[in-house]
Amino acid sequence: MKLLYNIAGTYRPAGMERVLTNKANWFAAHGYEVVIVTTDQKGRKPYFELDPAIRCIDLGIGYEDNNGASLFNKMINYPIKQRRHFKKLKALLMKERPDITISMFCNDVSLIPRIKDGSRKVLEVHFSRFKRLQYGRKGLWEIVDRWRSGNDVRLADKFDAFVVLTKEDSGYWNTDNIRYIPNARTFENVNPASLDNKKVITVGRYSYQKGYDLLIKVWDKVHKHCPDWALDIVGDGEDREKLQKMIDDLNLAGSVCLKHSTPQITQEYQNASIVALSSRYEGLPMILLEAQTFGLPIVSFKCKCGPIDVITDGVDGYLVDEGDTKGMADRIITLIKDVELRKAMGRVARESSERYSEEMIMRQWVDLFNELCGSQKGQ
Repeated sequence: MKLLYNIAGTYRPAGMERVLTNKANWFAAHGYEVVIVTTDQKGRKPYFELDPAIRCIDLGIGYEDNNGASLFNKMINYPIKQRRHFKKLKALLMKERPDITISMFCNDVSLIPRIKDGSRKVLEVHFSRFKRLQYGRKGLWEIVDRWRSGNDVRLADKFDAFVVLTKEDSGYWNTDNIRYIPNARTFENVNPASLDNKKVITVGRYSYQKGYDLLIKVWDKVHKHCPDWALDIVGDGEDREKLQKMIDDLNLAGSVCLKHSTPQITQEYQNASIVALSSRYEGLPMILLEAQTFGLPIVSFKCKCGPIDVITDGVDGYLVDEGDTKGMADRIITLIKDVELRKAMGRVARESSERYSEEMIMRQWVDLFNELCGSQKGQ
């Protein structure tokens, strides 16, 4: 079976890119032919290592060249790039003739259902239903965000199957083709963290979405009670300077460290005792699955979506109301001060991670693809 994935690029150290890499490598190892099609790779190497059997093709569209441009600029340039993208992607699909074409809800999402190459079309979403409304933008951008949010549902309905990552999110989309398949955990057969080190970590891009401005406020409260503990924020992104200034202004430079992304993330988890998630919105954050794999208790905001699917409050971690920095600080302090509670939650968290084993999750994808290829829909 030939699978053709579509994504903007594979060069970022981000969750969606890691998930795609893991899935593509699994399929390649199990005899599938896998092709990854990008629009903005520009010759950059994939951040995560891909199986040599996987073919990567960049269409060179350059959507990201317009990042940060005005709304007017985007309204002029986006349709031009969409037309070029459609032409190139159609020619490629007609040549490759995949059995399954998968969109990861990038700029190809409105194009793929229109191409009649005979492949079944699958859309997988890595953000929650309400992502576009959570920027809080005003004026003309607010109108655009609301239109795009409604259009997401219309686009999803055009695919043979639409896959979301959480049970919570599946209830927010009004489509008949919806399926629920969570991400698989990244690591298998790893040793649990000892939970003895005085360190809390979080992992993700330095962006508005991840809410690290809120987490630094949380840590300002934690530090007053537990000055010998440290917080590592592992990632990269556009908000690095702003976050560092915030750390400096709160005199937390000796307690909070902004660490660059690394493909060798396992050591960061092994050296931690608690994981914090301060996101404003998510799809199914890999940090939750990875933390549980290493037996780490998690303290997380109840953002849409992911945390309430993964964490059982008070059992393998804590769920805190969105934006409640005092509540998050209190829960972190509780786990810092109560070693036995921390380790008990960690043991349950590791057991909970079995729900997301790679074999279990990938078999769900195999079943879906086999079902679609056995049907007559999508021609």
